[in-house]
Amino acid sequence: MAELVDSRRLTGPNPLGALPGAVIDVRLDETEAATLIARWHAEVRPLLDAVGWYDSTTSVRRTADGASLAITAPIDTLYSATELNELAWERATAPLRDLANDDVALARVRDAIEKERKPGLIALARAAAAHDRPILADDDMVSLGLGKYSRTWRISELPDPAGIDWSEFGRIPVGLVTGTNGKTTTVRLSAAIGTAAGYEVGISTTDGIWVGGRRLDAGDYSGPGGARSVLRDRKVTLAVLETARGGLQRRGLALNRADAALITNIAADHLGDFGVGNLDELAEIKWVVTSVLNQDGIVVLNAQDPILRKLAKTSGHRLSWFSMKNDDRFFRQHVAAGGAGVTIEEDRIVRYASGEQLPVIAVTDVPVTLGGAAAHNIANALAATALCSALGVGDDAIARGLSSFQPNDNRGRLNVYSLRGATVIVDFAHNPHGVAAIAELARTLPSTRRLLVMGQAGDRSDEAMRDLATAAWGIRPDRILLKEMSEYARGRGPGEVVGILRQALLDAGADDDCIAVTPDESTAIEAALDWLRPGDLVILLVHENAARALARVSKACEEEDT
Repeated sequence: MAELVDSRRLTGPNPLGALPGAVIDVRLDETEAATLIARWHAEVRPLLDAVGWYDSTTSVRRTADGASLAITAPIDTLYSATELNELAWERATAPLRDLANDDVALARVRDAIEKERKPGLIALARAAAAHDRPILADDDMVSLGLGKYSRTWRISELPDPAGIDWSEFGRIPVGLVTGTNGKTTTVRLSAAIGTAAGYEVGISTTDGIWVGGRRLDAGDYSGPGGARSVLRDRKVTLAVLETARGGLQRRGLALNRADAALITNIAADHLGDFGVGNLDELAEIKWVVTSVLNQDGIVVLNAQDPILRKLAKTSGHRLSWFSMKNDDRFFRQHVAAGGAGVTIEEDRIVRYASGEQLPVIAVTDVPVTLGGAAAHNIANALAATALCSALGVGDDAIARGLSSFQPNDNRGRLNVYSLRGATVIVDFAHNPHGVAAIAELARTLPSTRRLLVMGQAGDRSDEAMRDLATAAWGIRPDRILLKEMSEYARGRGPGEVVGILRQALLDAGADDDCIAVTPDESTAIEAALDWLRPGDLVILLVHENAARALARVSKACEEEDT
C-alpha cells in the first residue's frame, strides 16, 4: 500500500537536482511503484502548466523503500510547490475521484501561490545570476556575496537591483565537508589551519557556529541554515562547512558554488531512514557536495573507501586522495600520474603534487593523534591537509595549524583527561565505524581495567544497534554501563534499546555480571567516575549532552587538583 512519508521544500542543490523546488517521499511496494510513479508524472505536469510553471521540471529518485518525487519551482513559492506536489500525488493515488473537487483544489494552490509570491526576490535573484554574484535566501533574509563581501537584507526590505553596485559583492574560499565519521574534527582542524594562514575562518558544525575561534551559536548547524549564517558574517574570509546527510536530503545545500568538497568516508549510519536503505544510497546523498564545485574545484576523497573510489569515476573534477596506507596501489598510481594526494611516509604527513613529495609535519607533532595512537585522527589530519591545500593554504600554515590544535579543543571528540591516576576519554562515537575507531585506540593504551558507557538512539535499526554493541565489545571492557536515552527513544519503549545492546554484548562474549543499566547519561557518568581507580581506562560515549559530560569530568579533575 502506497504511503506518503514526507513532503517538504528543497531550497538548494540536493539529491534530486540543482534547483529549488519541492519533494514528496512515498513508500511503495515494488509491484506498484512503476504504475504510481507514471501516474504522478501524468498528474503533475498538467498542474505545473496550469499554474504557469512551464519551465518546471520533474525528477524521481528510486530507493530501496520507495521513491522521492520532486518538482522544481520558483524560489519564492516553495511552500505552495509542496501543496501542488501533494495534490499531484493525491490524484495519482485516487484516479476515480470527483472532478469538481479537482478544480477547487487547483484554485486553492493558485491562491497559495499568489499570496506567497515575492516579485522583489525573483528580480534580485535574476540580477544576481546575470552579474554572477552569490545570493542566499531563506524565509526571512536575503544576502548577496559571501562572508567579507556580503550584505544581508530582510526579505521585506529588498533593494532595487538597478541601484546595486554589484562590484561590492564577491566570494571567499569555501570548503564543504561531509561523510559518515570525522566531519566535525576535520572541520575544526581545517579552521585551525585557516587561522594559521591568516584567515578569519567561519565554520558550521554539529556543535555550533564559530567565527574566528568564537562560538556564535550552540547546537546542530550542519545543515543549510548554519552554512548561511557563516556565509553572511562579514568578518569571514574563509568558510569550512560541515554538511550532514540530513540537511542534504531534507533541504539541500545553501549555496551553488564551492571551491573544494571533502567526503571523509562512507559507513553504516542512519541506514533504514527513508531513502537511506544501503551504503550506496547514503553515498549518493553525500556525493551532492561535488555537484556545486567550481569548474576548477577539487574533490577530496578517502582512498581506502571502495564506494568513493567507484563514485570518483563519475566525477569531472580534479581529485585529491588521502590515504592511511602509503603503499596502497590505487593511491600510488594516482600520485605517480601527477595527481594530488596526502599520506604518511616514515611517520610524517606528506603531500604529493605534480609528482613531487612535499613533507608537511611529523605525525607525533599533531596533538590530536595522541602521539600516533589515534589512527582515526591521523586520517582526519590527512583529510584536513588535503582540503586546505585544495583551498590554497600553504604547507607551512597547514603544519602550524595541525600542531596548534589540542585534543581538548575538539569538544566531544576524543577528549582525554587524567583523573585520580586513571585515563578518561569522552567521545561522540555513535555508529559501528566510529566505535571501532575508539576500540582500535583503546587497544594501544595500557590499562588495568576498562569501563565503557554507551547507549543508542531509538531510530537506529535493531541490526545497527547489534553492530554497535559488537564494535564496542572490541574495547574489551571489564565493566559496561548501558544508559537509557529517553529523550532519544523515538518510538522505542523503555528498556527496549538497552535490551538489544545487552543481548548483542552477551552474544559477542561479555559476561552478564559486567553489564549494568543506568536510567540516564548523567547517572552513568557518575557511576563511572565512582568506579575508576589508578591505572583504569574509562570511555564515555556521550550523546545527549556533550557539554554537560565534559563539564562534569573537568570538575572532577579540578576537585582533584584542589
